[in-house]
This record gives sequence, C-alpha cells and structure tokens, in this order.
Amino acid sequence: MSLPHAILTALLEKPSSGLELTRRFDRSIGYFWSATHQQIYRELGKLEGDGLIRALPSEQPARGQKKSYEVLHAGRAELARWTAASQDPKPHRDTLLLRLRAAAVVGTAGLEADLRRHLQLHERQLAEYQEIEQRDFPPGRDGTEDRLRHLVLRAGIDLETFWTQWLSRALAEFDGLPDGEPTRPA
Repeated sequence: MSLPHAILTALLEKPSSGLELTRRFDRSIGYFWSATHQQIYRELGKLEGDGLIRALPSEQPARGQKKSYEVLHAGRAELARWTAASQDPKPHRDTLLLRLRAAAVVGTAGLEADLRRHLQLHERQLAEYQEIEQRDFPPGRDGTEDRLRHLVLRAGIDLETFWTQWLSRALAEFDGLPDGEPTRPA
C-alpha cells in the first residue's frame, strides 16, 4: 500500500511526469522504497482514476507527449491520513541470515566469499549515503523539510553502518570455523 503514498509524496514535492518520477525513484526515493517503471505508471493511472492526482493541462496538445501530474486536495488528504495512521513494524526477512542459519546444519562452503561481497556492497552504499549527506545537508540547513529528509538519510546511514559492522563481526567468526563442514552431524 505504500507505493501510492511514495508517489503522492514525490508529486507533492514536485509535479512530475512518469519518466521524471522513475528517475527520482532511482536517485533518491529508491534508496528506501523501490519501484519499477511499469509499477509507477500503473500506480499513476490508479491514482488518477481515484481522483487523487490529475494530469496537468498541456500547453500544446500533441500525441505521445509526456503527461505531468499534480496532487489534488483528495490526494493530499489521503497522504496526511496515511502519514498520521499507526503502523506496526514489519518483521525483518533476510535470506543471508537464513543462509547462515542453514550453514549451521549443512556447512559453510561458499558463504564466506558471499559475506565479503555483501560487506563490499554495504560499504559502497554507506559511502554513497555519506557523500549525499555532505553534499545535500551542510550545517545550517535546518528547515522542517530538510530535517525530515536528513532523518530519512540518517536511517540509511545507520542501517549501512550496522550491516558493515555486523558483516565484519560475522567474517571474524568465520576465521574460527572449520572450512565448509557442518557444525553437527547430518
């Protein structure tokens, strides 16, 4: 249910076409809520059909011209309702953690290399988030919108910091394990 709300948020920040939304998802929103080009266009149609957004009038009617959308009053009200509603956290599901649990009974063959790969990916993502923080949130940017956006970015930084620390700890544990053998008989 959150994709429509992510789109409403993005459109309230700046009226956009579907292509522009897709690019913005790739550059910023996608760090915490991803969507494909097709999902975004499908959702735009639903939001428009529900009367939450509208296509902006085109200056020159032309076939195949991209439509830009804006949020209507009903869309703003829906986003405000959703923002204020209570939601429970979702259970965390991660295949890497499940694979580690499985390694306890079938052995660790190949897993250490993948842990190292995951560590590199998380280190790169952390560096990218830190670069965004340096560039987009210099001291003194303390308006409400900036503070809330920075808070979202800080969540990403903190999560990547957690993963890099945890993966480093996991790899240190692997140093003391027998190579590829199950930890108990099958």
